Amino acid sequence: MAAKPRPTARPDFSLESAHDGLVAGVDEAGRGPLAGPVLAAAVIFPGHPPAELAALLDDSKRLDAARREAAHAALLAAQAEGTVLVGVGAASADEIGRLNILRATHLAMLRAVSRLPLPPSLALVDGNAPPRLSCPVRCVVGGDGLSLSIAAASIMAKVVRDRAMARLGARWPDYGFARHAGYPTPAHRAALARLGPTPHHRRGFSPVDQAVLARSETLSEALA
Repeated sequence: MAAKPRPTARPDFSLESAHDGLVAGVDEAGRGPLAGPVLAAAVIFPGHPPAELAALLDDSKRLDAARREAAHAALLAAQAEGTVLVGVGAASADEIGRLNILRATHLAMLRAVSRLPLPPSLALVDGNAPPRLSCPVRCVVGGDGLSLSIAAASIMAKVVRDRAMARLGARWPDYGFARHAGYPTPAHRAALARLGPTPHHRRGFSPVDQAVLARSETLSEALA
Protein backbone atom coordinates (compact mmCIF):
# COMPACT_ATOMS: atom_id res chain seq x y z
CA MET A 1 0.00 0.00 0.00
CA ALA A 2 1.30 3.44 -0.89
CA ALA A 3 2.40 5.57 2.01
CA LYS A 4 0.36 8.75 2.43
CA PRO A 5 2.25 12.01 1.96
CA ARG A 6 2.82 13.96 5.14
CA PRO A 7 2.98 17.75 5.21
CA THR A 8 6.56 18.94 5.16
CA ALA A 9 8.43 21.83 3.61
CA ARG A 10 11.41 19.75 2.50
CA PRO A 11 12.27 16.07 2.21
CA ASP A 12 13.88 14.48 5.24
CA PHE A 13 15.32 11.14 6.35
CA SER A 14 12.38 9.90 8.43
CA LEU A 15 11.25 7.09 6.14
CA GLU A 16 14.79 5.76 5.80
CA SER A 17 15.53 6.00 9.52
CA ALA A 18 12.41 3.99 10.38
CA HIS A 19 13.88 0.93 8.66
CA ASP A 20 16.83 -1.18 9.77
CA GLY A 21 19.21 -1.82 6.90
CA LEU A 22 20.09 -0.10 3.66
CA VAL A 23 17.21 1.83 2.13
CA ALA A 24 17.27 2.91 -1.51
CA GLY A 25 15.27 5.82 -2.82
CA VAL A 26 14.15 5.19 -6.41
CA ASP A 27 12.72 7.64 -8.92
CA GLU A 28 12.47 8.16 -12.67
CA ALA A 29 12.70 10.96 -15.20
CA GLY A 30 11.22 11.09 -18.67
CA ARG A 31 7.91 9.24 -18.67
CA GLY A 32 6.12 12.00 -20.59
CA PRO A 33 8.42 12.84 -23.54
CA LEU A 34 7.85 11.70 -27.10
CA ALA A 35 11.51 10.80 -27.59
CA GLY A 36 14.52 9.47 -25.75
CA PRO A 37 14.97 6.95 -22.96
CA VAL A 38 13.27 6.84 -19.61
CA LEU A 39 15.87 7.10 -16.83
CA ALA A 40 15.76 5.81 -13.28
CA ALA A 41 18.12 6.25 -10.37
CA ALA A 42 18.50 4.50 -7.05
CA VAL A 43 20.28 6.23 -4.16
CA ILE A 44 21.31 4.87 -0.77
CA PHE A 45 22.64 6.91 2.12
CA PRO A 46 24.39 4.34 4.34
CA GLY A 47 24.24 6.87 7.19
CA HIS A 48 22.33 10.06 7.74
CA PRO A 49 23.05 12.42 4.81
CA PRO A 50 25.51 15.21 5.66
CA ALA A 51 23.65 18.42 6.43
CA GLU A 52 25.32 20.39 3.63
CA LEU A 53 24.30 17.77 1.08
CA ALA A 54 20.78 17.38 2.48
CA ALA A 55 20.26 21.13 2.14
CA LEU A 56 20.76 20.83 -1.62
CA LEU A 57 18.25 18.03 -2.13
CA ASP A 58 14.61 18.44 -3.07
CA ASP A 59 12.15 17.19 -5.64
CA SER A 60 13.96 17.82 -8.93
CA LYS A 61 10.86 19.53 -10.33
CA ARG A 62 11.16 22.19 -7.61
CA LEU A 63 14.78 22.96 -8.52
CA ASP A 64 15.93 25.07 -11.42
CA ALA A 65 18.63 23.75 -13.73
CA ALA A 66 21.49 25.42 -11.85
CA ARG A 67 20.39 24.01 -8.48
CA ARG A 68 19.88 20.55 -9.95
CA GLU A 69 23.39 20.64 -11.41
CA ALA A 70 24.84 21.76 -8.06
CA ALA A 71 23.00 18.97 -6.24
CA HIS A 72 24.10 16.44 -8.87
CA ALA A 73 27.74 17.51 -8.50
CA ALA A 74 27.48 17.23 -4.71
CA LEU A 75 26.00 13.74 -5.00
CA LEU A 76 28.83 12.64 -7.29
CA ALA A 77 31.37 14.02 -4.81
CA ALA A 78 29.64 12.17 -1.98
CA GLN A 79 29.62 9.02 -4.10
CA ALA A 80 33.38 9.32 -4.56
CA GLU A 81 33.76 9.65 -0.80
CA GLY A 82 31.53 6.64 -0.14
CA THR A 83 28.84 8.56 1.74
CA VAL A 84 26.23 7.84 -0.92
CA LEU A 85 25.65 4.86 -3.22
CA VAL A 86 24.16 5.44 -6.66
CA GLY A 87 22.81 3.25 -9.42
CA VAL A 88 21.40 4.52 -12.72
CA GLY A 89 19.40 2.57 -15.27
CA ALA A 90 17.56 3.33 -18.49
CA ALA A 91 15.08 1.85 -20.90
CA SER A 92 15.41 2.87 -24.53
CA ALA A 93 12.78 4.31 -26.83
CA ASP A 94 12.64 0.93 -28.56
CA GLU A 95 11.97 -0.82 -25.24
CA ILE A 96 9.29 1.75 -24.41
CA GLY A 97 7.60 1.01 -27.72
CA ARG A 98 7.69 -2.74 -27.11
CA LEU A 99 6.81 -2.81 -23.42
CA ASN A 100 4.74 0.39 -22.83
CA ILE A 101 5.98 3.28 -20.73
CA LEU A 102 5.05 1.89 -17.29
CA ARG A 103 6.76 -1.46 -17.83
CA ALA A 104 9.78 0.24 -19.37
CA THR A 105 10.00 2.59 -16.38
CA HIS A 106 9.95 -0.40 -14.05
CA LEU A 107 12.68 -2.03 -16.13
CA ALA A 108 14.81 1.10 -15.77
CA MET A 109 14.22 1.03 -12.01
CA LEU A 110 15.22 -2.63 -11.83
CA ARG A 111 18.42 -1.84 -13.72
CA ALA A 112 19.17 1.13 -11.44
CA VAL A 113 18.77 -0.92 -8.27
CA SER A 114 20.84 -3.76 -9.73
CA ARG A 115 23.71 -1.31 -10.34
CA LEU A 116 23.96 -0.19 -6.73
CA PRO A 117 27.26 -1.24 -5.15
CA LEU A 118 25.35 -2.89 -2.28
CA PRO A 119 21.87 -4.44 -2.37
CA PRO A 120 19.22 -2.56 -0.41
CA SER A 121 16.91 -4.27 2.05
CA LEU A 122 14.09 -1.89 1.10
CA ALA A 123 13.34 0.39 -1.85
CA LEU A 124 11.26 3.53 -1.39
CA VAL A 125 9.76 4.15 -4.83
CA ASP A 126 8.17 7.41 -5.84
CA GLY A 127 4.57 6.94 -6.99
CA ASN A 128 1.89 4.33 -6.47
CA ALA A 129 2.84 1.56 -8.92
CA PRO A 130 5.34 -0.88 -7.36
CA PRO A 131 8.00 -2.29 -9.70
CA ARG A 132 9.29 -5.81 -9.27
CA LEU A 133 12.69 -5.40 -7.69
CA SER A 134 15.17 -7.68 -5.96
CA CYS A 135 14.11 -6.31 -2.56
CA PRO A 136 10.87 -5.31 -0.84
CA VAL A 137 9.25 -2.16 -2.21
CA ARG A 138 7.32 0.60 -0.48
CA CYS A 139 5.59 3.11 -2.74
CA VAL A 140 5.56 6.70 -1.53
CA VAL A 141 3.18 9.05 -3.31
CA GLY A 142 4.95 12.38 -3.73
CA GLY A 143 8.08 10.72 -2.38
CA ASP A 144 10.51 13.05 -4.12
CA GLY A 145 9.24 15.82 -1.85
CA LEU A 146 9.26 13.65 1.29
CA SER A 147 12.33 11.41 1.27
CA LEU A 148 15.91 12.62 0.87
CA SER A 149 16.87 9.36 -0.87
CA ILE A 150 14.05 9.65 -3.39
CA ALA A 151 14.79 13.36 -3.91
CA ALA A 152 18.42 12.49 -4.62
CA ALA A 153 17.30 9.80 -7.08
CA SER A 154 14.99 12.27 -8.82
CA ILE A 155 17.90 14.69 -9.29
CA MET A 156 20.27 12.01 -10.56
CA ALA A 157 17.70 10.68 -13.05
CA LYS A 158 16.73 14.13 -14.31
CA VAL A 159 20.28 15.43 -14.83
CA VAL A 160 21.51 12.24 -16.49
CA ARG A 161 18.52 12.20 -18.82
CA ASP A 162 18.81 15.89 -19.72
CA ARG A 163 22.46 15.35 -20.62
CA ALA A 164 21.58 12.34 -22.75
CA MET A 165 18.98 14.39 -24.60
CA ALA A 166 21.51 17.18 -25.15
CA ARG A 167 23.80 14.62 -26.81
CA LEU A 168 20.90 13.49 -29.01
CA GLY A 169 20.29 17.14 -29.81
CA ALA A 170 23.80 17.44 -31.22
CA ARG A 171 23.15 14.46 -33.49
CA TRP A 172 19.63 15.54 -34.52
CA PRO A 173 19.84 19.35 -34.38
CA ASP A 174 16.58 20.05 -36.26
CA TYR A 175 14.44 18.59 -33.45
CA GLY A 176 15.64 20.77 -30.55
CA PHE A 177 16.12 17.91 -28.10
CA ALA A 178 18.56 19.95 -26.01
CA ARG A 179 15.85 22.58 -25.43
CA HIS A 180 12.79 20.45 -24.69
CA ALA A 181 14.38 17.07 -23.73
CA GLY A 182 11.87 15.28 -25.95
CA TYR A 183 8.74 16.66 -24.27
CA PRO A 184 5.80 17.47 -26.58
CA THR A 185 6.32 21.21 -26.90
CA PRO A 186 4.78 23.01 -29.89
CA ALA A 187 8.23 23.32 -31.49
CA HIS A 188 8.89 19.61 -31.05
CA ARG A 189 5.49 18.64 -32.45
CA ALA A 190 6.08 20.92 -35.44
CA ALA A 191 9.50 19.37 -36.14
CA LEU A 192 8.03 15.88 -35.79
CA ALA A 193 5.25 16.68 -38.26
CA ARG A 194 7.69 18.31 -40.70
CA LEU A 195 10.57 15.86 -40.53
CA GLY A 196 9.02 12.64 -39.25
CA PRO A 197 10.31 10.62 -36.31
CA THR A 198 13.91 9.74 -35.54
CA PRO A 199 14.92 6.28 -34.29
CA HIS A 200 14.76 7.81 -30.81
CA HIS A 201 11.08 8.71 -30.97
CA ARG A 202 8.74 6.47 -29.03
CA ARG A 203 6.36 4.30 -31.01
CA GLY A 204 3.02 3.90 -29.27
CA PHE A 205 2.87 7.60 -28.39
CA SER A 206 0.06 9.15 -30.42
CA PRO A 207 1.93 12.14 -31.95
CA VAL A 208 4.77 9.86 -33.03
CA ASP A 209 2.45 7.26 -34.52
CA GLN A 210 0.52 10.00 -36.31
CA ALA A 211 3.78 11.33 -37.79
CA VAL A 212 4.73 7.82 -38.97
CA LEU A 213 1.31 7.40 -40.59
CA ALA A 214 1.49 10.83 -42.25
CA ARG A 215 4.95 10.10 -43.69
CA SER A 216 3.74 6.73 -44.96
CA GLU A 217 0.71 8.31 -46.64
CA THR A 218 2.89 10.98 -48.23
CA LEU A 219 5.26 8.34 -49.58
CA SER A 220 2.37 6.28 -50.95
CA GLU A 221 0.94 9.33 -52.71
CA ALA A 222 4.35 10.13 -54.20
CA LEU A 223 4.69 6.59 -55.56
CA ALA A 224 1.13 6.41 -56.90
